[in-house]
Amino acid sequence: MPNLLLEVFSDENAIGVAYKNKSLKRAIISYLDAVGNTTIADLNKELNISTPKIINLVNELIQDGLIKDYGKVDSTGGRRASMYGLVSEAAFFVGVDIKRFSINIGLLDFKKNLVTIKEDVPYKLENTNESFEELIRVIEDFLEESAIVRDKILGIGVNLSGRINNASGYSYSFFHFHEEPLTKIIESRLGIKTFLENDSRAMAYGEFYFGVVHNERNVLFVNLDYGIGLGILVDGKVYYGKSGFSGEFGHIPFFNNELICHCGKKGCLETEASGSALVRMFKEKIREG
Repeated sequence: MPNLLLEVFSDENAIGVAYKNKSLKRAIISYLDAVGNTTIADLNKELNISTPKIINLVNELIQDGLIKDYGKVDSTGGRRASMYGLVSEAAFFVGVDIKRFSINIGLLDFKKNLVTIKEDVPYKLENTNESFEELIRVIEDFLEESAIVRDKILGIGVNLSGRINNASGYSYSFFHFHEEPLTKIIESRLGIKTFLENDSRAMAYGEFYFGVVHNERNVLFVNLDYGIGLGILVDGKVYYGKSGFSGEFGHIPFFNNELICHCGKKGCLETEASGSALVRMFKEKIREG
């Protein structure tokens, strides 16, 4: 079943009618993902293709085990339409949120229901091979505990602080001691497609999709943690900027001090107004007695 889903989202060896049908199936799945259960009439209106064609594609997706008939919708007259939606257990996704001293990791099903979550797993984020190996171990342990067939997990999303190139999968702040993108290295170890995103941008989109700014089109999300990050949404889409590194809010030169930030510059906002600054100040006060 999961291989059928991967097949739907792959254009490999698809030409002509086969390519068009795959594109339409992807559109159906994307629409159901966005709005939930719906009717043939609504799909017809959204995709602007004939009802017989929609019915054939829906039936094929039902045979593949990706969507199902959830029953008849209430009607004030005429024939009651069937409601179609995604099959929750058809596929799963893993989210990994890496913090300075812990990891949050969760499993979502195909309908974005939270199946299980482990919060505040002890971990120390450092740019070392030992820290990377510990990250792999935490994810492996979670996958084993979830008891989900590995092939049903379509992807792992990793949120990491620092300079992240979402398109290439490279991290320039942590785990950059290999020539390959970090996503490819994780994929080779776990055997699951991996996506990498800056933590502040991921949190901004999460709040847009599920949280306090749900469906607000333009958002500035400030992430105050060990560092300071900024996630930007413009017209409902994550804004990356020309370089792909938008949101480095904590590294704006803000103070006239001689404190060297971990980015190498002096006077960054993070040197005085972040979790790391608070730890430094606390240690200084302890030394002063």
